[in-house]
Amino acid sequence: MMKTIGKRLIPLLVVLLGISGAFASETKSSPASDDHILRALRTEMDRSKTRLKLENSPAPYFIGYRVVDIDDWEADAALGGMRSESHSRIRFLMVQVRLGDYKQDNSSAHGDGAVEVVPLDSDEQAIRFQVWNATDKAYKQAVEALTAKQARLKQLTVDHPVDDFAHSEAVQSLQPVVELKVEREPWLTMLRDASAIYIRDPKVQFLEASLSFRAVNRYYVNSEGTVVRGGEELYRLLIGGNTQAEDGMQLERSAEFTAKSMRDLPRAPQFQDRAAQLLATLKQLREAPLADEDYHGPVLLSADSASTVFSSLIGENVLGLKPELGQNARVHGQFASSYKTRVLPEFLTMVDDPTLSELEGTALLGHYEVDDEGVKAQRVPLIEKGMLLNYLLGRQPIRDFPSSNGHGRASLPLSWSAPALGNLVVRSSEAVAPEELRKKLIALCKDRGLEYGYYAETMGGPRAPRLLYRVWAQDGHEELVRGALFGDLDQRSMRSNIVAAGNDLYVDNQIQPVPHSVAAPSVLFDDLEVKRQTSNKDKLPEYPAPETATK
Repeated sequence: MMKTIGKRLIPLLVVLLGISGAFASETKSSPASDDHILRALRTEMDRSKTRLKLENSPAPYFIGYRVVDIDDWEADAALGGMRSESHSRIRFLMVQVRLGDYKQDNSSAHGDGAVEVVPLDSDEQAIRFQVWNATDKAYKQAVEALTAKQARLKQLTVDHPVDDFAHSEAVQSLQPVVELKVEREPWLTMLRDASAIYIRDPKVQFLEASLSFRAVNRYYVNSEGTVVRGGEELYRLLIGGNTQAEDGMQLERSAEFTAKSMRDLPRAPQFQDRAAQLLATLKQLREAPLADEDYHGPVLLSADSASTVFSSLIGENVLGLKPELGQNARVHGQFASSYKTRVLPEFLTMVDDPTLSELEGTALLGHYEVDDEGVKAQRVPLIEKGMLLNYLLGRQPIRDFPSSNGHGRASLPLSWSAPALGNLVVRSSEAVAPEELRKKLIALCKDRGLEYGYYAETMGGPRAPRLLYRVWAQDGHEELVRGALFGDLDQRSMRSNIVAAGNDLYVDNQIQPVPHSVAAPSVLFDDLEVKRQTSNKDKLPEYPAPETATK
């Protein structure tokens, strides 16, 4: 979805600094005049606007400077012992130079410019030197790119010309910067203890616990007068393990916790309880029967499962990603020709609203004030009464959508900005209680003479249920099964086969590719294919694991 910058910078991402005694989360606010990074960027912007021009080449009509400062602490424990710990700090500069005008310039669909690594200390002169050097490189690249693009366009027939760049009002937004300061030992102990409970089940083959704590400060200055600074904290905890069934099938389970505040993470007792729950479900999966080879009938997705499905099958296709040069489609993806057509049932609506910081008491990871292109975040109604009315856009226009709606964002550690999700929220105008959906599932099975339907509690992807239960029509009892896939769960079934939705909402907070949240209700499909997964089965271990004392 977003093109990552060249491989030559990748080794710099793993530069490890000495790990000091403690890290903690802290914010610091200062005016632009006291910020050495902003001073350097603005000083060089003024110089570039007046002096950047090659003989016989046009002067830039737009220049953008973006600095991303990433302070990252990661740690991983497995089977009760630490495997790795690293603390890295790096600061990137990305320079974009546009030649021509807003209608036609040197840009491509993936973003263009120059990238440098900026000094971490407060040496303003050194930062200015890096900015000057990167701007010079970006300008020379832009001259070559504009010439090549103009030659290419002469060979193409474009049925629906679209501007290359959208106008935008100047924005001034100075938010506090953040620092990463965390007491290391309690968190490391928590990882070790959670991963050590593998010994409670001798058939568990692996159990690990990891964390990734990150402080990100972003700075953005452009030639239109925009000046933006903001800091963001990102915290992630993960517990995951695997086992094998008697037939050799590999079985995996994981649980992830993401937050913008350390206060929203589980403490050690809660994290260990979650690890114990994970072990219990691994045992249940190991003992569960295989799913039947073929099933066509009603399937109920929990709100948790539905959020995964809506994110992958709908969310990824409402991004206004401009097609390659010469292609006449409106956007990339399954909804390229779906504008003003029905893509969901009439009782469902979808909005993306990054201005929301929480939803029904749950903090949202997709909240931000200004996007990575210097445009204020906006609420965007995407789907109303099932009909697609909007796409999420950055400053790269698409047909019928000439302006940004504040969704141009850049994934970390390093990428050019592109349309991305913020807070995607799905709601139903005919919502019913989840218990009513379960009754409808059973009623549909009885009407069709089916012994059971299916209920998916969690998903490992848009078509891969992790916890899938048969719900028996006769008495409503549940039976866990393993090794199943949804064969025909796609955009067409999302449009035509959802017959009801719940009044519950599950918020799925995700860090990749950018921090975002998806909130969706449970949904009932009147007909889906459930089929047995065709996967290779590994041989079981030839001899038992080492004996251990149960903790």
